[in-house]
Amino acid sequence: MLLDGPRSEVVGGARRNLTWMLSRRVQATALLTAVPVLLIALQIFASHHHFDGPLESLWDDFAGTPKSVTVPWAGLGLALIGLSWRRRFIAVGAAAGIDMGYQAVRSLNGGQLALGNGPVIVLTALVLLAAFRWQGTERKNALHAAALGILLTLSSKVAEVWLGVTVLAGPRVLDQHIALVDRALGNPSWVMGQIIDFLGPAASFALHWVYIELPVGAMIVTLWQLRDVVKTGVWPGHYLVRTFLVVGLVGPLVYVMFPVVGPMFAYGADGHGFSLGNYWPNIVPPLDLSPGAIPFDHYTPRNCMPSLHTAWALSIFIHSRRDASTGALAPSWLRWGGTLWLIATLSATLGFGYHYGADLVAGAVLCLTIESALRAPERGWDAARIQLVAGGVTLVATLLLGYRYLSVDIAEHPVPAGILILGLLAGYVSAFYRTWFATVPQSLTVEAAATA
Repeated sequence: MLLDGPRSEVVGGARRNLTWMLSRRVQATALLTAVPVLLIALQIFASHHHFDGPLESLWDDFAGTPKSVTVPWAGLGLALIGLSWRRRFIAVGAAAGIDMGYQAVRSLNGGQLALGNGPVIVLTALVLLAAFRWQGTERKNALHAAALGILLTLSSKVAEVWLGVTVLAGPRVLDQHIALVDRALGNPSWVMGQIIDFLGPAASFALHWVYIELPVGAMIVTLWQLRDVVKTGVWPGHYLVRTFLVVGLVGPLVYVMFPVVGPMFAYGADGHGFSLGNYWPNIVPPLDLSPGAIPFDHYTPRNCMPSLHTAWALSIFIHSRRDASTGALAPSWLRWGGTLWLIATLSATLGFGYHYGADLVAGAVLCLTIESALRAPERGWDAARIQLVAGGVTLVATLLLGYRYLSVDIAEHPVPAGILILGLLAGYVSAFYRTWFATVPQSLTVEAAATA
């Protein structure tokens, strides 16, 4: 009141605006400084342990053979959000032409089919053009959208190194504990594995494509959420990419604390000499009430607990429900697409033996917790948000501790234990729905009143 009294309203507003701008600049500077430092540190670590680092992978994207087709093109797709339609066509055409040129050279030299150089080069060119040639809203939108594409690309590079970290940090894995917990859930990986075998190669191919091309689903939903950015110059306070990136940042930290390789490795032929037997997916392994940490190989990632594919697919489902700005229902094609993508991803994670059912439960709670922390930032940290986030963190910790130290008790009492685990998940889902979806958004209420 002393600083911003009735006579200083304009000055106070200007001061708050300046503070906000300075805060944004500080955040941007910190991010631009932290990213190169992180990449260099991970490159040194990877080189020391004799596997590819993020800088080597980036160099391959620019001048060598890219490891992924989807991620570079999805990154460029996100960057196109901030461009006019004319520039979008030019950017896509240039990226496709560069890709064809690179592939022609590779083919002439007997190399493999690998696309992805073009979108990375064009994405870089867009950043340089926007930073040094464009002005105003045009520049801001282009840089904002390009930053999303760059973060998606760089996060995949960091993830590649982190998988190596999980191997070094977890020479022994805890699959025996999770397999015991899964008995209370009905051994879903074994069930889905047999179903996929029965459905045949066509179903297997479709599910495998959905599982691998998760960034495509995220890009489609994000493109719809941010479709009006160029026209209005206004970015919503929250959208899918934010949840996607935070899930990818937080989830892998659990990998090193709870190393698990998955049923196809620990109980199947893909585990080679380290598996506990060739059980998956046709035979449920015999009950072993003396589980332990079993030694495993030096190359299979310990990336099962929690299931981030479940968390990411669930975030796609959530963000395909409503418009990020107004809260209006999304079109039916997007809602059906998000639903089918979630179902297909869950089926693939279990049916290919990549995850246990317990992994999916933890991944779902992790997603809802992160989404609750990020959603509707204009609402602030009210009591409902605090309770939901605190409850989610507590529930994730409870699940992990229960999986680790109560697995024998869970296996000995599968029915009540299974009901408890699924009941906790259902209760948290219900609380999430009541908080964010059960009521009509305020913006729609105001709009309806104005129309009336």
